[in-house]
Amino acid sequence: MEYINLPDYKSLATLKAVVELGSVNRAADALYVGQPAVTKRLRSLDACYGVPLMQQQGRKLELTVAGVKVYTYAKLVLQHQESLLDDLASLRTGHNRLRLEVTFAIGEHILPDILMHFADSQPELKIDSRLGYSRRIHTRLATGLADIALLEQSPIHPNIQVEPWMQDELLLVCGPGHPLWDSETVNLNELETQNYVLREAQSSIRNTLDKTLQQHTIKLERIDMEVGSTDTIIEILQRGKQLSFLPQFAVSSFLERNSLHHIKINNLHINRTLWIAYNIANLSPESADSFIGMLKEITTQRSNHPPV
Repeated sequence: MEYINLPDYKSLATLKAVVELGSVNRAADALYVGQPAVTKRLRSLDACYGVPLMQQQGRKLELTVAGVKVYTYAKLVLQHQESLLDDLASLRTGHNRLRLEVTFAIGEHILPDILMHFADSQPELKIDSRLGYSRRIHTRLATGLADIALLEQSPIHPNIQVEPWMQDELLLVCGPGHPLWDSETVNLNELETQNYVLREAQSSIRNTLDKTLQQHTIKLERIDMEVGSTDTIIEILQRGKQLSFLPQFAVSSFLERNSLHHIKINNLHINRTLWIAYNIANLSPESADSFIGMLKEITTQRSNHPPV
């Protein structure tokens, strides 16, 4: 590998600032340098890579095809640098840091138990948690920006090790004001006549639901709302007259308290597996096995003593 003409962080940060702020002047102000310094750094990147990275289009600077690739690289490198500095800061304070990422539904309903367990049992371990969509978490895992993740869809990447975590089912549920509150079952063809509040289209829950219903040639046309929070949907169900499909782990306590009602669908069960995934370069097999073992222990305790 050639190490002579490597770009420096300041030049990459400058390119990122010019692209995201829209001008050399704004980038100079944000970086607390003069406009000539910004121009010099951009030219040094052109020289480093041997191609122009930006070009003038009217009164604006825009990325070239090569510039798009370098800009993407710059964002990733700077994210890794920020993550490295956080890791080193944790080591200086005597803590190990674990970057845990989870989907929104898992974050709302299971993550608090996990964080409280580790705070009590391993106070020397600092867990930085982040919620996001599965696709973004997959990318952050593969590029090393996350160490371990709890997911509703399994990633496929050579840098990621995956194993089953727990079983779940998407349940059809309603609140006390719904006409089906006293119904035990519905037929598949009745689903298309109901009104729904569902998770948004890019969520893992919605992806699983849409694929399953498509296999049964069912299309839900009467979607009154799409909401990015499972908790918010639960509150809407308790006060409104819609149905929803939600994870069993999210609604089990509400079903026990009789504030939501599960309606079984004849000849349809939407079962799914939740996954633990980790970056094999970031975590040793021993560290991963230890953490995964504790996660499964927490899950078992939670299923035996569901939150009320």
